[in-house]
Amino acid sequence: MNVRELKRVYFIGAGGIGMSALARFFREQGAVVNGYDRTETDLTKKLVSEGIDIHYVDEVALIDREAELVVYTPAIPKDHKELNWYRDNNYPVYKRSDVLQWISESYFAITVAGTHGKTTISTMIAYLLRETQTGCNAFLGGVSVNYDSNYWSSTNPVAVIEADEYDRSFLKLSPDVAVLTAMDADHLDIYGTVEELEAAFIQYTKNIKPGGTLVVKHGLHRGSELKAANVITYSLQNDAADVYAANIVQKDGGYVFDIVAKDWRIENIHLPIGGMHNVENAVAATTAVKMLKVDNEKIKNAFPGFKGIKRRFEYVVKNEKVVYIDDYAHHPEELAALIKSAKHLFPGKRCVTVFQPHLFSRTRDLADGFAHSLDMADEVILLDIYPARELPIEGVTTQMIADRMGNPAHTILSKEGLLEYVRQAPLELFITSGAGDIDKLVKPIKEILESK
Repeated sequence: MNVRELKRVYFIGAGGIGMSALARFFREQGAVVNGYDRTETDLTKKLVSEGIDIHYVDEVALIDREAELVVYTPAIPKDHKELNWYRDNNYPVYKRSDVLQWISESYFAITVAGTHGKTTISTMIAYLLRETQTGCNAFLGGVSVNYDSNYWSSTNPVAVIEADEYDRSFLKLSPDVAVLTAMDADHLDIYGTVEELEAAFIQYTKNIKPGGTLVVKHGLHRGSELKAANVITYSLQNDAADVYAANIVQKDGGYVFDIVAKDWRIENIHLPIGGMHNVENAVAATTAVKMLKVDNEKIKNAFPGFKGIKRRFEYVVKNEKVVYIDDYAHHPEELAALIKSAKHLFPGKRCVTVFQPHLFSRTRDLADGFAHSLDMADEVILLDIYPARELPIEGVTTQMIADRMGNPAHTILSKEGLLEYVRQAPLELFITSGAGDIDKLVKPIKEILESK
C-alpha cells in the first residue's frame, strides 16, 4: 500500500505512543485522520489540537465510513464494536506494525531494536538528523523533550523507527540500518523462553535490506548468529568494539567524551543528560547517523542541545537541596543502570528509589533481578503491580520482590502513602521508576518537593 497517497485514515487506539506518531504522519501527508481511544489524555488532547478528531466511546455511529485504511493496536479487545464493524464490512484493517512495514520499505529506514535503550537511541538519531539539517521522519516510542513530540517529518525520504519486540511486530520491518542494543529476558509472556526471544532478534537482523548495515552492541550473547552485509559493533568503553567512547568526564549532571571509530573520531562531545548508559546510547546513535555521511562537526555541535526523552533519566527537580529523577525503567537491567548512574553522578546523596512493577508475568519471571537491582538504593519504596494488559496471577504481588531483597530499608506503599512520605521525609536524591501509571504522580511529587 502506498502510504503517501491515502486520503482518509481511521485509528482505533489513536492515543497510544506508537499509534499517535502514525496518526501525525498521515495528517502531515494531508490525509483526514480521526479515530477512537478509551480515555482522554494529554496526548489525545494534543492530537485534537493538531486537527485529528478523537472520540472516547466505542460507537459505530461515530466512525469514518469513508476511511481508506483502518489502523488498530493489538491492545484493543477482540469484542470492540468499531473494529469488528470495519472487519465485517471488508475495510482494509491493519495493525500499526503493518503500516511501519510499508514505511520501512519505501524510505531509507533506520530501525532501533533491543530490550533497553531503543527509545533514547532512536530519539537521539532523529534529533541529530534534524539538528544537522539532514532531516528525517521520526516514529518514536517516547516524547522528545526538545520538540515535545514523538513524531516529526521531513522531505528527506529517511525514516527513524523504534522497533518494538512486543508481539513480534518488529519482524515486519525492512531496515537499511538496523540497531540492536540488547537481547535480555523480557516479554516472556509472548515468547515463552529467552531462546525464543533471542531467535526473534536474530530474525530481525536477517530482515535488513541487501547491502544494509547492522549496528550491534559488542559482546551480545549469540552475537555470532546475527547477520547483515555490514556489521559494526559499539560499546561504552571496550576498545575491542568498532566504535566506543573514550576520555569520559562528568560535567554538570552530564558527560564530555570522545567517540572513537576505525576511520573517524569526534572529540569533546558534550552530552547534557545523566546516566552512563546514555553515553553508550550516544555512541550507537552517532554510529547510525554516520551511515548517512553526516559531518562530524555538525554532530558534535548538535549534542549539547539534546534535552533527552520524557521519563528517560529525566531531571524533574534539580537544585541544591534535592535531585528528583523520573525514569521509565521496568526491567532489572534498566533499574540497575538507573540507580548506579544516579549514585555515580550525585555521590554522597542518600538515594531513595520508588518502583512500580509492570505486568504480573514480568514480576514473576524477573523478581530476583528486580530485588538485586533495587538493593543498590539506600531505601526502596515499592508500589502495587501495574497490570496493563494482564489479569492477576495467583501468588504474584509486589511482596515477591520485597521478600527477595537484601536491603532491609524497603516498604510497600499505596500511591497516597507515597505522596505523604514525600511530604514528610528529608529527600536528597529521589527516583521514581516504572512503565505503568506512576508517571501520574510525577507532577504532584514535583509540586511537593518545590514547596518544601
